[in-house]
Amino acid sequence: MATVWVAVTATALCTVFAIVLALGQAVAARHRAGGAADLAALGAADRALEGAVVACETARRVVSAQGAELVRCAVDGEIADVTARARFGPYTPAVRARAGPPGGPRAAAGTDEHTRGAGPDTLDGDA
Repeated sequence: MATVWVAVTATALCTVFAIVLALGQAVAARHRAGGAADLAALGAADRALEGAVVACETARRVVSAQGAELVRCAVDGEIADVTARARFGPYTPAVRARAGPPGGPRAAAGTDEHTRGAGPDTLDGDA
């Protein structure tokens, strides 16, 4: 009878360990994608005044250097909006990040120039 209890306990512990390991992989993938998206958005915002193509190419290089892939890049004025995806095990989370200059009183009132005019320039990567 003790052998049965040991076998059941060992199986339960292995199952719990597998679940914890899977959750750890999911969290690590999310953090990698988030870091890549944040850095890419900052890089794209830094080059935003040179145009969407230059800004998004910078974002693509930054994301690749982080071991992730660029899903979407949009530039609207000085604001860069980037989505990056990272693979870690069976998980492939995609994370969106935005970057641009700090907002002043006009930005708080919603009258910033990036909220007016035509839509953003967008470059979509391979999904």
